[in-house]
Amino acid sequence: MDDSASIVPIWPALVIPVLTVLSSGETLHRKDVFDAAADVAGISAVARAETLGSGGYRYEQRIGWALTHLSKAGWVDRPSRGYYAINEVGRQGMLQHPNGFDYPQARAFFAPYWADTNRRSVRDTTADEAVAAAVEILDPIEQIEEGISRIKHQVGEELLTRLRESHPDFFEQAVVDLLLAMGYGGAEQRGKRIGGPNDEGVDGIIDQDALGLDQIYVQAKRYKEGNNIGRETIQAFVGALHGFGAARGVFLTTSAFTSGAIEYVRNVQSRVILIDGRRLVNLMIDYRVGVQVSQTYDAVEIDSDFFD
Repeated sequence: MDDSASIVPIWPALVIPVLTVLSSGETLHRKDVFDAAADVAGISAVARAETLGSGGYRYEQRIGWALTHLSKAGWVDRPSRGYYAINEVGRQGMLQHPNGFDYPQARAFFAPYWADTNRRSVRDTTADEAVAAAVEILDPIEQIEEGISRIKHQVGEELLTRLRESHPDFFEQAVVDLLLAMGYGGAEQRGKRIGGPNDEGVDGIIDQDALGLDQIYVQAKRYKEGNNIGRETIQAFVGALHGFGAARGVFLTTSAFTSGAIEYVRNVQSRVILIDGRRLVNLMIDYRVGVQVSQTYDAVEIDSDFFD
């Protein structure tokens, strides 16, 4: 999920819930803090189900980052590995900051406890630097994912432009290649483009078994943005499926679908999947069709087993 669309509270908003959980005086394991602080913060089941692209739950990542800042600031102690306890400094902090922190407040307060490069006062920054400063106090993993998300968005925009400008034959083959890359057609890659003037309303066929007894039919429309696919076009595709005696189809486009088309698909017996331009390029990026990996980076963490 895009970080901007997340419904999990930012980590500065989780500082007080973490301290509230620890204020009982118990020494709690990190995992117990996650669950209890999420309860105090009122994080819903839907929000708790949000995952990072690298795996793991976003709410745990943000609560963990709050714990890290509190530990750096000396508000909580770590009596043993993975366990935390509030101290007197933390209790005073709760009294002094009952309403918690937003991003600017969190940066102003916690930055001095980190490396020298983070100690510059927010008051000394320009507007552009202030934006960068806000990013600095994000969880590092989320910083990486935010950067990757921006790259994917930019590549997706270019992919969509190139697909819209491509020859219809190329686009039809590209969507067949995508479905094969997604695992349809089996290890033997049983799929082919059949588009042309006599395609009978179908641009490709994917054989799900070696004998071709189970087939998926494909329709691809290379349209400009705003030229959305309507109900009548989907009805024609469903009619083509019936003509082939098929029960399943995938309709892909570089534009989008009208609400009428989407509603129609929900009510027909045939199983038809609609993939609009945004989803199409996201799938192409995820399954490496039309794109290639330019660079890879490794995120490291302490190997606790090494020190046991």
